[in-house]
Amino acid sequence: MNPPNEQLPFALPGRFYKGNLHTHSTRSDGGLSPEDVCAFYQRMGYDFLSLTDHFMEQFGWPITDTRPQQTPDFTTLIGAELHAGRTSVGETWHILANGLPFDFAPPTPDESGPQLARRALDAGAFVTCAHPNWYSLSEADVLSLGPVHAIETMNGIADDHNDRIDSWAMYEALLAQGHRYSALTTDDAHFLNRHDDHGRAWTWVKSEALTPEAILAALKRGDFYSSTGPEIFSVEFSEQQVYVRCSPVGSIFVTGKGAKAAYAHGRGLFEAELPRSRLGDSPYYRVTIRDARGGRAWTNAVWF
Repeated sequence: MNPPNEQLPFALPGRFYKGNLHTHSTRSDGGLSPEDVCAFYQRMGYDFLSLTDHFMEQFGWPITDTRPQQTPDFTTLIGAELHAGRTSVGETWHILANGLPFDFAPPTPDESGPQLARRALDAGAFVTCAHPNWYSLSEADVLSLGPVHAIETMNGIADDHNDRIDSWAMYEALLAQGHRYSALTTDDAHFLNRHDDHGRAWTWVKSEALTPEAILAALKRGDFYSSTGPEIFSVEFSEQQVYVRCSPVGSIFVTGKGAKAAYAHGRGLFEAELPRSRLGDSPYYRVTIRDARGGRAWTNAVWF
């Protein structure tokens, strides 16, 4: 296991690129064409996008080709939202896969969600358990997917669908049991008038190049953090403290297993030194910052 400071992306070479990894177009149930979706995110200052149309028979098993929309300043990852089998409450599985090959085969009638997730992993994709709170997944459901890379801890469209935008409780419960996942926040944008689902949550990926291959490799390593507004500039661990530097916020937290936490509150905080003694023997830490408007940014867990 890498030392704590090497598990986070802030000291790595390269720069941070802003992207969204869960999006839909008219190739499935979205309201905009793939070209218009890519153009929207590019205008909004994003550096990369993954169009993840629903990989379902009713839509013709789409793996949407966004390569024509790539430019030197904007790239795309080929992906899809995969579906197969049933969860413990009888819902169809939703599995996010970024970096899929175009020849990825449709699921067979008897393929389960966990089998589909394994096949996506074997195909080289960055695989995420999508919006567990939205679909009432149990911890056993998530664990059944095997060694997927991440849990989707925020999902923009769920906010207006059933007020279940947030799946952080699932993430924290699994961390507390020793399971290691990255935390991914996304829009899941469909661009339909009934949902405010675009520009809600994004991912900052640290990479030495803005190419699909480099972004995908960084995601798999966990070299990213998630945000709905504020930015984290650095997180450094010493024997006694955790030092956090960020854009101006009202609160800076370092949290661990259970209720263990250290925090600083104030106006316009842009840095804090928080005592590790407040975290006790927690096997992992995670940094959260919160600004005056309620925007947040979160690191992945760091393990000791």
